[in-house]
Amino acid sequence: MIFNLKTPDFILASASPRRQELFSLLELNFKVQPSDVEEIHDESISPEELVQSLSLQKAQDVADKVSENLAVVGADTIVLLENEVLGKPKDKAEAQKMLRSLSGKTHKVFTGFTILHKTQKIEVSEAVATEVKFKELSDLEIESYVKTKEPMDKAGAYGIQGFGSILVEKVNGCYFNVMGFPLNRFYEALKKIYV
Repeated sequence: MIFNLKTPDFILASASPRRQELFSLLELNFKVQPSDVEEIHDESISPEELVQSLSLQKAQDVADKVSENLAVVGADTIVLLENEVLGKPKDKAEAQKMLRSLSGKTHKVFTGFTILHKTQKIEVSEAVATEVKFKELSDLEIESYVKTKEPMDKAGAYGIQGFGSILVEKVNGCYFNVMGFPLNRFYEALKKIYV
């Protein structure tokens, strides 16, 4: 129990190892049950609305499947460059294309999270935005990074917590948000609910 918050046990509705790692830093009791929700990026709504909507869908999907009295946490992260959503690359060529487009530019990373506890009638969704500036990347740097396979399961084709950190020149906002889970904002939400 972090800082004496009286929180319930949680289900993290995510297969992301990075989210699991970050969630465990809070020393909450949780288990993992990934959602089956297909991530469809509706570009007719704002990035904040999109990640909140997807995080809610993921939390609801898992909450509908469990009989336990647990709070479910869903999350979703997107990378936005010049109004284009960059998801997870389908192959190495797409990863290289994404990294070339990010080279030397500033983009935004949006993560939405939802806390859903049906029996306690709790539903909280929030979105966090962080700006990330990439350094100018050479073709060799891009090819070498893609060869590590690190970009393949990450929105925007990079992981700031790994080799991808050398691609980043500057971060304005929450570093953990770029990893896929904004710890500080999540903790603040928990404080409002479980004081």
